[in-house]
Amino acid sequence: MKDLGKYRKSYEKSELVETSIPEDPINLFHKWFHEVEDFGGVDEVNAMTVSTIGLDGFPKSRVVLLKKYNEEGFIFYTNYNSQKGKAILNNPNVCLSFFWTSLERQVIIKGIAEKTSEIISDNYFDSRPDGSKLGALASSQSEVIPNRDFLENELKELEQKFEGKPIPRPNHWGGFIIKPIEVEFWQGRPNRLHDRIVYKLSENYDWNIFRLSP
Repeated sequence: MKDLGKYRKSYEKSELVETSIPEDPINLFHKWFHEVEDFGGVDEVNAMTVSTIGLDGFPKSRVVLLKKYNEEGFIFYTNYNSQKGKAILNNPNVCLSFFWTSLERQVIIKGIAEKTSEIISDNYFDSRPDGSKLGALASSQSEVIPNRDFLENELKELEQKFEGKPIPRPNHWGGFIIKPIEVEFWQGRPNRLHDRIVYKLSENYDWNIFRLSP
């Protein structure tokens, strides 16, 4: 067994204090996102972990790419018939998390998932490269397939079928928007006394702000 007890570092790059934060979490997320992007050292700043409760009752987490965010919520796209899609449609309570090591920051978002409108899904699908569009058609995401050749052959057939033609968005593929009800911002600090600031949505749709002990 490999002992990882000596893997340690001191977090000293920034701080998170109540006197310098906005009244709503989206503005702070926007600020952090662009600070991480400008600082560099992260290949895909928009990579996030999506955690769901599967149909088997077990939680499952996977990394996907955030494609849009605004005051309403956080949007990503997927196959609705995938394990992830079925889990969300069965139980829309979802957790998103970002871990930005370059600035020693985490953001954890609890929210309720809904399908985006067909117009939003269509517009994003139309913006994708043709290869990505055909990939969405070729892949029965999360289904068992015999081998890699099966997938490659599906793609070749679709390339021939849609050569020189528009590629339609399949009905089973589209966006989810996660509407946040709680957002935690975690900033690493020395001596493991990290800053944890939480925004929690009230019944009046105001954001209550409080600090958690690390």
